[in-house]
Amino acid sequence: MKQDINRREFLKTAGMTAAAIGGLGAIAGCKGGDSSSSSATAEKGEMTYRTNPGNGDKVSILGYGCMRWPMIKDDNGKDIIDQETTNRLIDHAIENGVNYFDTSPVYLQGQSETATGIALKRHPRESYYIATKLSNFSNYSRENSILMYRKSFENLQTDYIDYYLLHSLGGGGVEHFNDRYVKNGMMDFLMEERKAGRIRNLGFSFHGNKEAFDAFLQMHEKYHWDFVQIQLNYVDWTHAGGRNADAKYLQEELDKRGIPSVIMEPLLGGRLSKVPQYVADRLKERNPEGSVASWAFRFAGTHPGVMCVLSGMTYMEHLKDNLGTYSPLKPLNEEELEFLEYIADLMQKYPTVPCNDCKYCMPCPYGIDIPAILLHYNKCVNAGEIAQSIEDENYKAARKAYLVSYDRAIPKLRQAARCIGCNQCVEHCPQNINIPREIRRIDRYVENLKQDKL
Repeated sequence: MKQDINRREFLKTAGMTAAAIGGLGAIAGCKGGDSSSSSATAEKGEMTYRTNPGNGDKVSILGYGCMRWPMIKDDNGKDIIDQETTNRLIDHAIENGVNYFDTSPVYLQGQSETATGIALKRHPRESYYIATKLSNFSNYSRENSILMYRKSFENLQTDYIDYYLLHSLGGGGVEHFNDRYVKNGMMDFLMEERKAGRIRNLGFSFHGNKEAFDAFLQMHEKYHWDFVQIQLNYVDWTHAGGRNADAKYLQEELDKRGIPSVIMEPLLGGRLSKVPQYVADRLKERNPEGSVASWAFRFAGTHPGVMCVLSGMTYMEHLKDNLGTYSPLKPLNEEELEFLEYIADLMQKYPTVPCNDCKYCMPCPYGIDIPAILLHYNKCVNAGEIAQSIEDENYKAARKAYLVSYDRAIPKLRQAARCIGCNQCVEHCPQNINIPREIRRIDRYVENLKQDKL
């Protein structure tokens, strides 16, 4: 295997980090347990915990990302969260040691906080940590920002928030950060709220380049970031797409300052659980008992500077699989890390779109179902159902399969052909995807299929 990165360096860094930040690398048996040992391991079947070095919180390494709760139709045909199923998922998670729940005022068209609050309220407040965000993307006046902040307390039915984030820094750089949080006085306000105890930990989530990340970390002395949420997985470790910095760089910079990280997108929006078949075969050959997804979750949790790994678990089967991976976590060894770097190199050969189905780009003013178009394309690429040329042996079958599945997956009035390139979606994409360009590329592919012009 030809390596672009020395994995021995990774393990050396991981070991140094554990020593540097002490309790963060510790694994405890339950919330509130003894954190004095840095090598204690949970018993078989028990959740692995990491200790927040700032305040001693015992945080489950598996965190629940509340952006993908199951949905149903109401009597008027509107998509709403299935509260009963959400309750069952949260109950099962808490019963099996999960205690970190991450939401936002904008998740699921504004429904996530309320549904999460209803489900969590049925459990003792001290048994879980709530993370939510100041998602003031479009209207960042002081009045609206404070209103959003206070509404989160109401939605979540709580009088304090354990982990509060400035949502999605990086895309607009320091200037945009100043507009959203400094010029309107919100940073001063939030720091006072932390001092008063209504915010226990203050941090930010990040999507962007190295320069932007460095700028925000330089503010640590002034604002004292208690934690930072970053995108980390075995592909983005050294192959981050778009204008995003490699996860290796982000994590190492946090380690230098002793700032714990919370991990988002460990599966790259599900793409690392739906890899091409021959990649899946290699992963299963190495670990027949583990799922394809478990490799990604073990990678995210292997670094001792990681406090919590978020997963948006819509279905009970996903929750149970992740519980198995982290109860307890078995960190990857050096050989396994090298193997995953090899897998990451293979993944770069597939021209998928780095869409994580976050739906921040929605709604489209022209009714286009942007995530559905991109995800359908990715699914066909990963399944080997993309016709490359009319000369291909299986061209006719692949052509028919794509066109039929495309019409079934996306109604005609919501397909790519309706895109006019208004670019409204671009500024909301945390992956920095040039969405109109990708939509036009897919539309050209569809039209070429229809006209047999490949």
